[in-house]
Amino acid sequence: MKILIIDDERSIRNSLKEILVDEGYDVDVAENGAQGCEMVDKEKYSVIFCDIKMPEMDGMEVLDRLAAMGVEAAVVMISGHGDIQTAVECIKKGAFDFIQKPLDLNRILITIKNATEKVSLVKETKILKKKVYGQEMIGESGEILKVKDMIEKVAPTDARVLIIGSNGTGKELVARNLHQKSSRSTAPYVEVNCAAIPSELIESELFGHEKGAFTSAIKQHKGKFEQADGGTLFLDEIGDMSLAAQAKVLRVLQEKKLSRVGSDKDIIVDVRVLAATNKNLKAEIEKGTFREDLYHRLSVIVINVPTLDDRKTDIPLLVDHFIGQICSETGMPPREVDPEAMKLLVEKSWTGNIRELRNVVERLLILSGSRITAEDVKSYVL
Repeated sequence: MKILIIDDERSIRNSLKEILVDEGYDVDVAENGAQGCEMVDKEKYSVIFCDIKMPEMDGMEVLDRLAAMGVEAAVVMISGHGDIQTAVECIKKGAFDFIQKPLDLNRILITIKNATEKVSLVKETKILKKKVYGQEMIGESGEILKVKDMIEKVAPTDARVLIIGSNGTGKELVARNLHQKSSRSTAPYVEVNCAAIPSELIESELFGHEKGAFTSAIKQHKGKFEQADGGTLFLDEIGDMSLAAQAKVLRVLQEKKLSRVGSDKDIIVDVRVLAATNKNLKAEIEKGTFREDLYHRLSVIVINVPTLDDRKTDIPLLVDHFIGQICSETGMPPREVDPEAMKLLVEKSWTGNIRELRNVVERLLILSGSRITAEDVKSYVL
């Protein structure tokens, strides 16, 4: 772990460096704010100790500069002239902690421990959010750029969105990106796969139930709408939802309130609903299996996610992306793809879309040699 000390007093920065080096830390020093910012721009630090009273650029200015640079390190402000007001101002500006001189060794070591735990937690949270809320949408084809543009326009609003497309095209990814780029991004994001829940349980899953509402209801249960209150509810495969459940969803969308199974009490909810389907809902309406009024409520905005065969120019980008992702997750060494092998992958028909492509890339990484060749593609894919 690397630590940076920014202090204009040589004795302070050198003595603090000696102490921290003795404790096993890798330590750099800077004699003024400008030099410190330059070092942070070139090197990654976990903790930065910064004096407040310095000539030319004081500690507060350094704090502002580090924030503007997007530095993730925990910044600890140190001063011999500290007071409560100064400490509060530092914390408001993003400092992790404030320590007064003369510096106490135990306090410094505890602060470093807490700071590194905080930095690790922030990194883990970012990784988790990336996994949960959606990764970057890979592609530069005209078809996928239209989808990205629609997301940028629609995400900041509370408009309901119906996402349509074949299996494996990335409808869930569109939904996660809509949530992540919305004002509700810090609130819950709840997914429901309507096709995976038995029709007799879908109402309980969506709206919750009271204790004793039915035989197995041994305690009160909050449904997905309540769990998503203030945030986003994604109803995947909504074309498979029963007509009875559709009627209740329609009521929630109209009145913004629901009642749990076994209760007549209304509960107010504030939820943005996104829905997705691989079915032709207009055809389902004709057959009488989907409510037309619900369709119109859900389809304020319709986003059509293209098939992989409709965006073949994105395949090389997606292959490279999946190689990096899979190798990072599994520890396998990255592999180059020969041009002829890539040509075969681009020419192949992808009925399973993005999901199928990712599986194929993983298969090739496992079964190929030091490079993925055309022969590998012919043997294991075509």
